[in-house]
Amino acid sequence: MQTDKTTSGTLLAGVGKADITNYESGLANDPLYVKVLAISDGATTAVIVTVDAVSIGEIGSIPNDYLANVRARLQESLGVDPMGIVINASHCHGSVCPDVEDRTVQAVEQACQNMVPVRIGAGTGHEDRVSENRRFKLKDGTTADARRAYSLPPDDQIAGVGPIDPEIGILRLDREDDHPLAVIYNFACHPIMGVPGGGNTADIAGFASKVIEENLDDDTLALFIQGCAGDINPTRYKDVENPPDAEPLGNLLGLSVLRDLRGIETGEGTGLKVIRETLDLPREDLRPHIGRLQEEQTRLLQSLRSTDINFKTFLNLSVKQAVSPEFPSFYAHRYLHDREAERDDLDKLDARNRESCDRYLANIQTMERLTRVQANLSLLRMHHAQNVAAGSDTLRVEMVGLRIGDFVLITFPGELSVEIGLGIKQRSPHPLTFVAGVTNGYIYYSPTAEQLKNRGGAQEDSDCYLAPEWQALFEAKAADMLGRL
Repeated sequence: MQTDKTTSGTLLAGVGKADITNYESGLANDPLYVKVLAISDGATTAVIVTVDAVSIGEIGSIPNDYLANVRARLQESLGVDPMGIVINASHCHGSVCPDVEDRTVQAVEQACQNMVPVRIGAGTGHEDRVSENRRFKLKDGTTADARRAYSLPPDDQIAGVGPIDPEIGILRLDREDDHPLAVIYNFACHPIMGVPGGGNTADIAGFASKVIEENLDDDTLALFIQGCAGDINPTRYKDVENPPDAEPLGNLLGLSVLRDLRGIETGEGTGLKVIRETLDLPREDLRPHIGRLQEEQTRLLQSLRSTDINFKTFLNLSVKQAVSPEFPSFYAHRYLHDREAERDDLDKLDARNRESCDRYLANIQTMERLTRVQANLSLLRMHHAQNVAAGSDTLRVEMVGLRIGDFVLITFPGELSVEIGLGIKQRSPHPLTFVAGVTNGYIYYSPTAEQLKNRGGAQEDSDCYLAPEWQALFEAKAADMLGRL
């Protein structure tokens, strides 16, 4: 199914905003918002909605009927074509209020009822200090990832890391008096760092938008659009030496947007175009992967070996062996006296202790591996049950292509891996092409076909019910839509 609508004329735009924080769910560190940019040339209207939430339905606190209900209500109250409504979740893990649907509709109505002539400009920024790829290529050829749900692999097993996308896609909309009305910025990073007090937070995206808005006009709205962040974490996400704090990272991102925003010139906007299509993607039969991971689970359990020490003695022995590898059990002079007398009692004791410590450490690493296997096995089982319940071998998703002047956006409901976004942007005929994940629905992770060869090894390839063939189908559809924008 496909729907195209394109027009050219003077652009009008309006913004709206509503607080959607769930203040009943506990401590609120900073507010969560729904923000809206409505833009029209008189014939076509596009409505971009950004929500400080983990997803649009499926998980989190936004219900599954939210998207359909918002579209239906706006079509009835404002006559807005549903195909032109794009709702992106920042993917922060905050809790939104129960009446988020009502507040979203109110924010869109506010935007549509207060539209003014605008000049537009698009460009890019750069920020490489706030994100890191959370997948690690291991020396055995497999891949692991960084989650707070389980431990990292040992350092000596890690062979390399994946890429990030430091590019910031920026759309600037100025009023006729050159004062900014809105800034849209697209960036790829999980906004899941958290805050020191552990309260409800819009995380990195919320702090970045706050910095942008506070440094522009009082009524300027900054809208964050999540990019291809499926395998992108905040930098130092696993830090245990300092409390988690998203604000410094958000400040860096916001300041980078401001720096590059000032170099973007605005002019008369032309070429507003919206394309909406649906695409059927194949579901994977996860039973073989579940069986293989269960075998790995059994193998790991059976590999645990008996030891004659516990954690207390292991800690004591390992410290002594690290401090004095040659003489761990006593002072050096005692060893030397014994050796002069041709006695090796301490040396034999040390050998036994080292073997016990090696066994104990191997068991610890095996148990850490078991926690990763069990977490990912649970995800595979969950998605197998979902695939069975769906009663279909395919999954229908919605994609939107949007062009506002030179700013071009392709959307997808999954958590796209960063390499997919990098590839689409590189191959696009439009220099300023950007990709938004977690948009108009939610279908969990959407890793590359290559990453899916590692199914069960990391969250991205386990928290997914798609078959590897999905990537080629999606990229072909994206290329086709970009060619028509």
